[in-house]
Amino acid sequence: MAKKKKKKTPVKKSIRKKTVTPKKKVTKAKTKTKKKAVKSVKKVTKQKKTKTQKTTRASMREKKIAEVKKNLLSHRENLLREAEEALNILPGEINFPDMGDQATAESDRDVMLRLRDRERMLLKKIDEAVERIENNTFGICEECNNEIGIKRLAARPVTTFCIDCKTRQEEEERIAEGG
Repeated sequence: MAKKKKKKTPVKKSIRKKTVTPKKKVTKAKTKTKKKAVKSVKKVTKQKKTKTQKTTRASMREKKIAEVKKNLLSHRENLLREAEEALNILPGEINFPDMGDQATAESDRDVMLRLRDRERMLLKKIDEAVERIENNTFGICEECNNEIGIKRLAARPVTTFCIDCKTRQEEEERIAEGG
């Protein structure tokens, strides 16, 4: 007896292609979409970090500037108090019988007055710096309009130039003086 062969029902090729997909292709497609998703998440995270870092730097700078303002105001009060005390101590025209004593007294008086004059100029610079803080222009170089480094502002709070512009200005002054 001969065996009868069962007839297979023909399956359309288009259906077979749609329903039967190799696992490797599916896995690769999923891997690519996962990688794209990870990249986009990393990009967004990086953008958030840079915004956070900028915000942090800005808030740190603002805190430092507030601290500088506080120091400037206390320094101003100390200078005013010392100036008032110095004016009370400052001797008037005193005539000494000895010419050496007279010269020493006048020299001491001149030094004290010169010192008070320098302090007066410093008070003016302090007032200008406090005004710049209140106008939100503190810490910006007058020449190049770049931010002045926070370390420089802490060291010399009345400065109006960044270190590069100040160095250039001092070199020009030295050349002009012939040195």
